[in-house]
Amino acid sequence: MKKVILIFAIFFLLISTTFIKNATKKIEKKIYLKNENISDLKTKYDLVLLDYNYLSSPNRLIKLQEELFDDQFVNYDLDKIRKIIFFNEKILFQTDKLK
Repeated sequence: MKKVILIFAIFFLLISTTFIKNATKKIEKKIYLKNENISDLKTKYDLVLLDYNYLSSPNRLIKLQEELFDDQFVNYDLDKIRKIIFFNEKILFQTDKLK
């Protein structure tokens, strides 16, 4: 009787070990894939941040304006603008105070 219980216990332990091992292997695979996705996203984030910082620097924006838009833009001192008027699909800036 003891041998039957011992054999049954060993068989049960072998089966449960197999299931646990398979479950942990699946979990480890999911963790690995998540870590790979995170590292890819970190790389993309770093590239986007570099691109954003490079393209949005004031010096770079001024160079792009000069290269691409010629004389289409007019520089205004923001402290002097008092009122912005939208008129016939144009934007007008009033720089004098109304009295």
